[in-house]
Amino acid sequence: MNQYATIEHTFRHEYGQLVASILRRVGAHHIDAVEDAVQYSLMQAVDLWCRQGTPDNPSAWLYLVAYRKFLTELRDIRLRENLLAQQSPLADEYVTDYAEIPLLDEMNDSFLRMLFVACNDAIPVESQMVFTLKSLCGFSIREIALRLFTSEANVYKRFSRARQYLVKNTVPLNVLSDADIKTRLPMVHRVLYLVFTEGYLSSHCDKAIRIDLCEEAIHLTQLLSESTMGKVAETFALLALMYLHLARMNTRQDDSGALLLLEQQDRSQWDQPLIAAGLGFLKQSTRGDNLSRYHIEAGILAEHCLAPTFKQTRWDQIVASYELLERIAPSPLHCLNRAVAMAEWKGPKEGLAVLQFVDIPDWLARSYYWHAVQADLFYRCGEKTLACNSAGKAIQAAPTADIKCLLHKRLAKCGLSP
Repeated sequence: MNQYATIEHTFRHEYGQLVASILRRVGAHHIDAVEDAVQYSLMQAVDLWCRQGTPDNPSAWLYLVAYRKFLTELRDIRLRENLLAQQSPLADEYVTDYAEIPLLDEMNDSFLRMLFVACNDAIPVESQMVFTLKSLCGFSIREIALRLFTSEANVYKRFSRARQYLVKNTVPLNVLSDADIKTRLPMVHRVLYLVFTEGYLSSHCDKAIRIDLCEEAIHLTQLLSESTMGKVAETFALLALMYLHLARMNTRQDDSGALLLLEQQDRSQWDQPLIAAGLGFLKQSTRGDNLSRYHIEAGILAEHCLAPTFKQTRWDQIVASYELLERIAPSPLHCLNRAVAMAEWKGPKEGLAVLQFVDIPDWLARSYYWHAVQADLFYRCGEKTLACNSAGKAIQAAPTADIKCLLHKRLAKCGLSP
């Protein structure tokens, strides 16, 4: 890993903890200044670390630089007397050692608490997610827009709403009640799920897979599972899902970096220790009383990981799982995936029959995935004209070059020329 990649990985890993730790110290109403300060620390790291080498304690270095920058900005806007007096001994001079840097456990706790603060029912769900992905996980506006099937303008509006609420209604991170934590935990799970998903199939124009995001999501979910705030069955099911995906990660691209479909992957190269870890977390998740979408999705992944070959996959079990998933967490995407599994189990006509009864929302009807599934099923049913039409729409709607390339390979294999 080159120096720039090391810096990017470190910053992505530390970003949320830095923001949360400083906000815990100075208050959430300073969110803009804190984010600016943390981003400033990265720019300094890019400059200095590449010339002088990475420091022994990168986290502490970034924290000090960000916190010093924040204090400097406070002086500039004439808030020194009100806030800096509370920040001794940093009020009048820079710190030259790491004595005031929060310990790792404290930084982890600060991050988790800030995550729960952001996941507040008073903030619209869409705004909760956008704020968390941007301010605590370091996503760009573009990445969030692509992942949530919306425009960059909408993402910015949602982010602004959440930020304005948190600025006006500051809640100290230490006063979250058990009831607050229990109510907000499902949204925390959803956000961590999205972080992993962005890594697994990235919206980044240059990277189809971002292993750093997947590892970060697992790291954060692991923290949650080890804390009193999130040690519940759903968290372990989410961990199982992540590990079972990660186990197949190194076979999802060919030597040129192009994405590979499930049936094209070399199963002998799947990471068996990761599969074992995922199955272990799935077993832990059965100790609770609730059945969540993460339990079912992890179960589907387990079927794939345990199948000797693509054709020997228990497609009937996967179809049943998607039917259950549609009942507990309704989404047209689940129905679309059920159609794919049904086509493998009973044939493409049965797969198309599933889609005939789906009420497709506009955002899915515009997506490449919807058109790609239709193209595949139409072709397998002998409807080449319809297949070519859907194939062209799929390629046109693909958000990245890597996905376009994958679709071209898939369509070429089917004999289509959209």
